[in-house]
Amino acid sequence: MSYTETICSRTYRFADLKTLMAKASPLRSGDQLAGIAAASEEERVAAKMALAQVPLRTFLNEALVPYEHDEITRAIIDEHSPEAFARISHLTVGDFRNWLLATSTDTDALTRITLGLTPEMVAAVSKLMRNQDLIAVARKRPVVTRFRNTIGLPGHMSVRLQPNHPTDDVKGIAASMLDGLMYGCGDAVIGINPASDSLAAITTLLRMIDEFRQRYDVPTQSCVLTHVTNTITAIDKGAPVDLVFQSIAGTEQANTAFGISLSLLQEAHDAAQSLARGTVGDNVMYFETGQGSALSANAHHGVDQQTCEVRAYAVARRYSPLLTNTVVGFIGPEYLYDGKQIIRAGLEDHFCGKLLGVPMGCDICYTNHAEADQDDMDNLLTLLGVAGINFIMGVPGADDVMLNYQSTSFHDALYVRDVLGLRRAPEFETWLEAMQIADARGALLKSPGQPLLEGAQQWMGAA
Repeated sequence: MSYTETICSRTYRFADLKTLMAKASPLRSGDQLAGIAAASEEERVAAKMALAQVPLRTFLNEALVPYEHDEITRAIIDEHSPEAFARISHLTVGDFRNWLLATSTDTDALTRITLGLTPEMVAAVSKLMRNQDLIAVARKRPVVTRFRNTIGLPGHMSVRLQPNHPTDDVKGIAASMLDGLMYGCGDAVIGINPASDSLAAITTLLRMIDEFRQRYDVPTQSCVLTHVTNTITAIDKGAPVDLVFQSIAGTEQANTAFGISLSLLQEAHDAAQSLARGTVGDNVMYFETGQGSALSANAHHGVDQQTCEVRAYAVARRYSPLLTNTVVGFIGPEYLYDGKQIIRAGLEDHFCGKLLGVPMGCDICYTNHAEADQDDMDNLLTLLGVAGINFIMGVPGADDVMLNYQSTSFHDALYVRDVLGLRRAPEFETWLEAMQIADARGALLKSPGQPLLEGAQQWMGAA
């Protein structure tokens, strides 16, 4: 089906829904690289106007990635709930935007329609929204998950403690981990990106974190961010695995490039749940995504990069993850050129994930060859804090010495908590108070952590 719109006495024609979605997308370098972006701002406005008139039902009948060629499309269509969709089935994309922004549309209303939404519907409405719209609606849609603590409660924000090391040195990682904990970070997860895929190295890191967690009774979870097949093997060999990590994308072809399938993710999910290591919940998966991943694998099927990204959240939703993290500026300026594009993408990703019922965090980051700096990250951090982000990254000095990119620091987490009054996971806050790291209000003490520090030197020597 083709679409047309006349603006300034000029008629624009869009061959199909996929083309219309791409042309309506805010400017970004990845879509320009793919040759699918609007040629002018006038064409972009025309596409938005045409998209606003598209009935939501159309997305159930016109697949952007063919049903017969893509297992993600099949999962999206086959698992769609007509009952949940019935509440909004009469709306166009433009009407849906107005419904989302209405003060009468509250958290309960948004929750009831979750399973009736496809990622394409959610991506479409985001293209009609200003940044403030994305923030306002996302704030109304908290997604709460649990393993050893509770993440995503309104008024709370967690931090992934990311103590990476370029050689996987255990003492170096342990030192960064202790540093982060003393700043009150780590309630989302203590998550290490290993420099090596060696199973022995991965297992060593898992055992080190687990030994520390048990010694000090830390109510958090650990994860070594290796390929899902390595984690399955580690589980089979008795390693103390809390969360299973995997990077995911929004098309079957892109996931094949990652070496995964939906059935493999299900196997990993079931293996982790069989360990029953959670204490307050059983959300066991940790996913990471990023706009441009399908394009970088030449697996985007002509679909714009933001819509491909939202399809990845449909993958995540199937496995009820504890954490899903858009690594927003990591892939590089070929896909998100500058600070403005990165900020917009981060707000889009958070909004779209939350509408689909996914517990969204964001690695607020950029590479050193992007036209962005830490001021841009401060802006995105603050906006996402207002929007109700579940978690952010805590990287020593905001500079990851293993992955070589810029993210957010322990101090950045303190800043956003302070100015917005955000609390940590409640179980983690209780532990911080017991360890004399923070007071009952969550504020760091001036001379913190004596119960933790007294044994840390001995523990690190053993590590």
